[in-house]
Amino acid sequence: MTRASPSPSRRSYSWVGSPPTNVLDEILGGDRNSEARHTYLLEAAKQEHARVREEAERVYQEQLKREEQQRILDARRKEEERIRLEEQLAADRARLNALKAKKVEIPRPLPEPEPSSAPAVNGNSAASPAQNKLPQNLVNGTAANAAATVTPGVTAPKPLSPPVPAQSTQPHSPAAPTKAPGPAKPANSVLGINGLLNSAPAPTNGLTNAPGTSRSAAPPPAQPLPDRYTTIHKNLKMLRKSLTDQAKANPALKSRMGDMRREIRKSVGQLTVTQGVAGVNKTQQQTILKLLREALSNQVQSQLIDPSNFVVEPRNPVEGATHNDPILPSIFLYLINIFAKAVISQFINEAGARPETADPVGVCVAATLSDPAFLWRGVSLIDILLAKLRIVCPVLFGYRGSEKTEQGRERLGWWKDSGRWVPEQQHMDRMTGLGAGFAAISLRNFALSAKTNPYPPREYWTAMARIVNTPAAEISNTQCVVLKAMVSGYEQKFIEFYGSAAIPALRAALVEFPARAPQKSAAANSLEVLAQVLRRDTGLVLG
Repeated sequence: MTRASPSPSRRSYSWVGSPPTNVLDEILGGDRNSEARHTYLLEAAKQEHARVREEAERVYQEQLKREEQQRILDARRKEEERIRLEEQLAADRARLNALKAKKVEIPRPLPEPEPSSAPAVNGNSAASPAQNKLPQNLVNGTAANAAATVTPGVTAPKPLSPPVPAQSTQPHSPAAPTKAPGPAKPANSVLGINGLLNSAPAPTNGLTNAPGTSRSAAPPPAQPLPDRYTTIHKNLKMLRKSLTDQAKANPALKSRMGDMRREIRKSVGQLTVTQGVAGVNKTQQQTILKLLREALSNQVQSQLIDPSNFVVEPRNPVEGATHNDPILPSIFLYLINIFAKAVISQFINEAGARPETADPVGVCVAATLSDPAFLWRGVSLIDILLAKLRIVCPVLFGYRGSEKTEQGRERLGWWKDSGRWVPEQQHMDRMTGLGAGFAAISLRNFALSAKTNPYPPREYWTAMARIVNTPAAEISNTQCVVLKAMVSGYEQKFIEFYGSAAIPALRAALVEFPARAPQKSAAANSLEVLAQVLRRDTGLVLG
């Protein structure tokens, strides 16, 4: 039988690497199952496999070369960036060294002019009756006698009467005698918010005086005095070293001191936002008080030391005071230091992200340091806490500087980690927590308490004035962040203490101060945004 030839319309397939054959011939061929045919096909398959493998290896080698080329290119770019940064650092250091080596001859001061009969206000010889005079008090502000009380919704005080907290008229140092205003201290003096409220409708609402201070004219500024808080901070480091040395020779002290330190840190770390729940932090508060009372009893026989090394102003014995002796157990002062350190840490680590968490810590500080058992010569030892706060947040105490220079960052409290400045966002978070913490400590209401407020609201007013009075060219983002944290969430308490006098203060802080900023940064804009938020949420119109 003759096999039909394939149709011309049928398509022939050619296999790569194999001799061209007809598919039908492959199927119907008589020798398709022969050994020779199989050998031929195996050989063709091997050749095809070898060809594909060679092609794959070629592509693989080309890919390896491309990857190596890219790796070398990336390494070169990194080295170029490193060299660029090193050259920039070298240039910056060279400029810094040149600035340090530069000496400027300071001329001798001119003789002081004779004082005129009319005291000057804000540096002007002719002051408007609406402008008040600047008080100059000492660092911790032992205020002169309060003259008036302002309550919310009540008419403002008469002219020439400084605003006084409506709910707290207790002096900061009840045992200390009233002092006349002394020379001005540029860094530590109590400044008024001057020159910012001249357009206020009524001069009685002006902020030219810190509340609760004397209205006597300020004498010419004196030379800057040493920063007492910095000295206290150094003394606290020496106290810690002293306790470490004592613990080596006193096993009982070593064991108990470590337990007490850990318990205080844990208790402060467990303080939570109350939100109307009474007694939520009672256990932690009682633990701290119990530990401090135990330390004060000196059961572990720690050395007795002079507390005057840890307070701003000298103190004399006060009749009726619980502790009038010139010495206290060193373990007690050490635990006050540990408590203060834990409080600052809580502000930085927790309140930076959630400012509302600062309030229960402020309540704990006020309750602890106002306890009559812990007063020395009738006054609290809050200066230990303030010394630490002064180091980490100097702008609260009137310090300012440029965030673009090494010295400026040091003056602003910009922290260093392993010798390098922390990132800007971390710095601003720290300042937010510390600003909120300061407000939580200083805006506490002791009107219904028999205790003395260790840090009354006038200190809040003073800190706000120090920031708001900054010259426009020296305003920094750090100041704006701290000021916003001080006000946000605490504006209602501020108004409750100062009534109508608080409104111009808030206007100066949230409207006029950011308007004077040399650069409209996000930090400065956040103050104006806060003013708008207060207007929307509370109806408070500031500008």
